[in-house]
Amino acid sequence: MSDSVYVGNAGKDAALDRGWLLGHFKDASDPRHSEDVEIKWGVHPPGDERAQWVTGEERTALLVLISGRFRVELPGRSVLLAEQGDYVVWGKGVDHSWYAEEESVVLTVRWPSVPGYKVSDDNEAPA
Repeated sequence: MSDSVYVGNAGKDAALDRGWLLGHFKDASDPRHSEDVEIKWGVHPPGDERAQWVTGEERTALLVLISGRFRVELPGRSVLLAEQGDYVVWGKGVDHSWYAEEESVVLTVRWPSVPGYKVSDDNEAPA
């Protein structure tokens, strides 16, 4: 197997790194290392919420609902993702937070991959 190929399972691999499958935080020798994009497989129990708003956002983000009901809070707007495949995109400068109304699985893609958004609470995975 080539060192530039990785085969895995999103559910299993996500559990190892706070939901994150790909991004700048992976070892540079890992094919999942990228400074261009980050991908997260987020599994959220009912009532799970982001500990604090992301402010000063420097990335663009796409969040796609796989299952459940998931609310994304944006300045002056609340977006409910309720049907499989519902998604929201926001750009640089848009602060955000989120809340899982039901057990939810969401796929987050954001770009570029930059450090500095990790919430200090070790039980919290950023979105």
